[in-house]
Amino acid sequence: MEGTHAELTFGIGRILLTEAEIRQRIGDLGGQISQDYAGRNPLLVGVLKGVVFFMTDLLRAITIPVSVDFMAISRYDPQRQAKGSVRLTKDLDEAVESRHLIFVEDVVDTGLTLSYLLRVLRARNPASLEVCVLFNKPAHRLVDIPLKYKGFDLPDRFVVGYGLDYREAYRHLPFIGELKPAVLQLT
Repeated sequence: MEGTHAELTFGIGRILLTEAEIRQRIGDLGGQISQDYAGRNPLLVGVLKGVVFFMTDLLRAITIPVSVDFMAISRYDPQRQAKGSVRLTKDLDEAVESRHLIFVEDVVDTGLTLSYLLRVLRARNPASLEVCVLFNKPAHRLVDIPLKYKGFDLPDRFVVGYGLDYREAYRHLPFIGELKPAVLQLT
């Protein structure tokens, strides 16, 4: 780990998943995808920014030819200044019709945003579309989404690290940690 232990864990109450546990599971997921998609050259699709950490390590763990592309979204409507609406701010560069797609997500919570993005992709007629998620938080799930590849189930707590952030901070941590309640109350 880079930096001192105190620098990396400031604001973290406890570590839920270590760097080694995360890397091992990603290796397992990459192996399964490599086996399932041998000879099919799938396109891995992710949403910026949080998925970058997972996508990078997952790509390193996959042993077959794959392509990668990204989307970006905004969860706020600039005209109404309200939460809840999803707006596509960067679309895919690759054509997806008749391609085997694997939607790669860092975390699934309510499932609403993912459900919207999957509808957008299905409308483009891919050959197949599956979901690979590293962190599943089922406690607040509002939409049932089949997760073909799943890393870990997380408890109903505010966690950060490995791409998950709190106000754009903590994303860089190589582990998953529970944020101290005091940190949340300071802002």
